[in-house]
Amino acid sequence: MRLDPASGVKLDGGLSLAESYELCRRVQKAHSRTYYFSTRFFPRRVRPRVHALYAFMRYADEIVDNPGATNLEEQLGGLEAFERETMAAVAGEPVSNPVLRAYADTVRRSGIEPAHITAFMESMKMDTRVFRYETFEDLEVYTYGSAAVVGLMMCRVLGAADRMADPHAEALGVAMQLSNFLRDVAEDWRRGRVYLPLEDLKRFGYGEEDLAAGVVDGRFVALMRFQIGRARRLYAYADEGMKYIPRGRRWPVMVARELYAGILDRIEARGYDVYTGRAETSRPKKLLVAARVAARDPREMLTRSISRR
Repeated sequence: MRLDPASGVKLDGGLSLAESYELCRRVQKAHSRTYYFSTRFFPRRVRPRVHALYAFMRYADEIVDNPGATNLEEQLGGLEAFERETMAAVAGEPVSNPVLRAYADTVRRSGIEPAHITAFMESMKMDTRVFRYETFEDLEVYTYGSAAVVGLMMCRVLGAADRMADPHAEALGVAMQLSNFLRDVAEDWRRGRVYLPLEDLKRFGYGEEDLAAGVVDGRFVALMRFQIGRARRLYAYADEGMKYIPRGRRWPVMVARELYAGILDRIEARGYDVYTGRAETSRPKKLLVAARVAARDPREMLTRSISRR
């Protein structure tokens, strides 16, 4: 089931909590084949909460990612209304949006901090008023709410109680989002957004007119190599924190990490051409990645096996 809040279509407000969680599952399956693939490997009691977290984020994202359907003022208004309804749901007030009913239940059961919800929504609202980022530090203001706190929310969902996990979770969230930014350079440009820091464009002599024309030359290759290196350093730091995730719940996170990091490999394999095609992963390749990750950590797989008995 695909979400389309910009069209004004309302979700069924009469769903039970269990049905609301099932709707979130269908939303994730429809919108994110890669993340849904890895989510299926979480233990059964964790999986619905991951679906709810994803559906919540996707709902907000769809409010601002429908160019032409709404103007910027309408998008901001939609986000503000969604934020108010979210916080009401988290506070225990009845709401009609089934995605929020499932998400609020997840928030309460997992101990997700309201400040992280607020930070996420602030970044979504930035997409209605900020379309360029001069420096990477400027971009980090955006990615803190749009990606780092998502990693923190996942920590709570997975029961990673040791707060030493937090900076590594933040790094993984940002690394995954940077991978998407690099894959989606052309799509973001068509939406009027540039997530490549302008200082980096200038450093390599690559202008916005080159983005518009889809130029792939030595300048662009150097620019992309620089961006890929930054993302890979974040992945490496995130890897150091996997040990904080409870046994039996690490494998899906590591699978997702490998699949998103694989976007960078496929960009390289395409000669850094992100303009004429999308760097995607086939299902057989995903299965191979999952098997390879499992083979690297037999103890994790043993814990999963025992926990199912």
